[in-house]
Amino acid sequence: MPVIRPLPPELINQIAAGEVIERPSSVVKELVENSLDAGATRVEVDIEQGGARLIRVRDDGGGIAPDELPLAVASHATSKIGSFDDLEHVASMGFRGEALASVSSVARFALTSRQHEAEAAFRIEVDGGRLQAARPAQHPPGTSVEVRDLFYNVPARKKFMRAERTEFAHIDDLLKSLALARGSVEFRLSHNGKPVRIWKAARDAQAQLARVAEVLGEDFPAQSLRVDHAAAGLRLSGWVGLPTASRAQADQQYFYVNGRLVRDRVVAHAVRQAYADVLFHGRHPAFVLYLELDPAGVDVNVHPAKHEVRFREQRLVHDFLFRTLHEALSQTRAGQVESHAQADDGRLHMSTASAPAPGLPGIARLSSWPARAEQNRLALGVRDEPLADYAALLGEPPRGAPVAATMPAAEEGEAPPLGYAIAQLKNIYVLAENAQGLVLVDMHAAHERITYEKLKAGRAGSNLRSQLLLVPLNLAVSAKEAAAAEEHADALGEWGLELSRSGPSGVVVRRIPALLEGADVTRLTRDVLAELAQHGSSRRLQELENELLSTMACHGSVRAGRRLSLPEMNALLREMEATERSGQCNHGRPTWTQLSLSELDRLFMRGR
Repeated sequence: MPVIRPLPPELINQIAAGEVIERPSSVVKELVENSLDAGATRVEVDIEQGGARLIRVRDDGGGIAPDELPLAVASHATSKIGSFDDLEHVASMGFRGEALASVSSVARFALTSRQHEAEAAFRIEVDGGRLQAARPAQHPPGTSVEVRDLFYNVPARKKFMRAERTEFAHIDDLLKSLALARGSVEFRLSHNGKPVRIWKAARDAQAQLARVAEVLGEDFPAQSLRVDHAAAGLRLSGWVGLPTASRAQADQQYFYVNGRLVRDRVVAHAVRQAYADVLFHGRHPAFVLYLELDPAGVDVNVHPAKHEVRFREQRLVHDFLFRTLHEALSQTRAGQVESHAQADDGRLHMSTASAPAPGLPGIARLSSWPARAEQNRLALGVRDEPLADYAALLGEPPRGAPVAATMPAAEEGEAPPLGYAIAQLKNIYVLAENAQGLVLVDMHAAHERITYEKLKAGRAGSNLRSQLLLVPLNLAVSAKEAAAAEEHADALGEWGLELSRSGPSGVVVRRIPALLEGADVTRLTRDVLAELAQHGSSRRLQELENELLSTMACHGSVRAGRRLSLPEMNALLREMEATERSGQCNHGRPTWTQLSLSELDRLFMRGR
């Protein structure tokens, strides 16, 4: 066997660099985070050749004392923690003391710094891990770090670098995420001597929203909901995109924990569940969310590059995120007029249009209903009377019901949000006139959501009947999943799923929800237990039930091709205004759209 011997410091740092310095953007991340920890209010990032030739980060932070400059590039030397207790309450972006040592070991490195009360700045240089003595230099208060010829002494690492355009794109994306994290800091980015980004410091909530719009696009503020909720020592704030503004990929998802951008499975799962009922299949929501909690409640020391965290109260965080976002999305209704107005407390609040006008006919009753729906009704425990009302539009409205073919003469703001029906197009779309212009409604999609929400409301609070299996099903699961089945047996029983532990790694299934008769019991049980074991909670049973209710709603809703009277159309519009999530059908498709008068004028070139 080779002789055991200590590694030289240069090699130690290069190994550490392999963990935290993946590409030029990794260097920028470490340097800018140091600037933010130093209290900088302005950060300038200059890049040449995608970061391969030069990375320069300059800030106006507190600066470094001359005698501490050599320590700044030494391994495991830091001003941010000094004890294990500090490690359990990390509030800074960095804390390991590895970044500068790692960077300086794989590049030609220079650090120039001046404290605000100092008369002069000092500069040190490191070439491939060899430190030179500090010397006086010209520099304003703050710090500049120059990283030249990245990986020049590690050719194998340099071969993995991509094209200049690609590497700079990664740096640009990183600066966007940091700009969203610290709205009060001004950021500037240049490439090859040309300015690329300038984000002025956001002094108030409106300016912060403007910065969000710069990063996620000008349409995002108008297509998002403001969230600001606190409970159980947690606070969630920020913006979540409307389901109709979803994207083909998850490229506009920014989640911060105490100001740190993270990718976390607990967070991703909670967000995905919150959108499950409104998002089109295969689509991804956009959001900028900030979670604040006691630093002792989150472990940031679980990933070399600090991309991941671990919550000490994982289930609490998951349920808080899900409930907050689910509630915010449930308040969206067709016809809402959203505005992000700044209130006296500096927060952004969403205001909505007035409530639907009273006195219009309601949804009439359905004359027939499939036999399978009757079986599902019994399994749900829903009474006869509500189910008929949930079903669909049909029959004639009550005699004397008003027929509003056009907008009545009224003062501005008195009309309902979706206005009044004026026609039906191809027996598919309802056309209505409101104060803003023309409203188009997909009548089947809209009524499908209305029926679905009423079926769910009828299900809430009722006892879910279960179906006894003729032969109990024995399943081999992991020890963790078996423990979860035992721990959550009562909660699962309330949903009609009766499980019992049969050994260290086994469970027995005796009953399933009657509503889910015919489902794959093995797969259902494994999915539920996997979620319970990982997240401490599971919504799989409810999701499956909702899928069935969605199918029932689809078949029970007014179909495309049916001719509706004006009172029926108006009844549909009023129900949309009063129904949660009515902006999307059960599958996430939009149910309505608005064409304003100005948009119509542009189409016909009026006023030109």
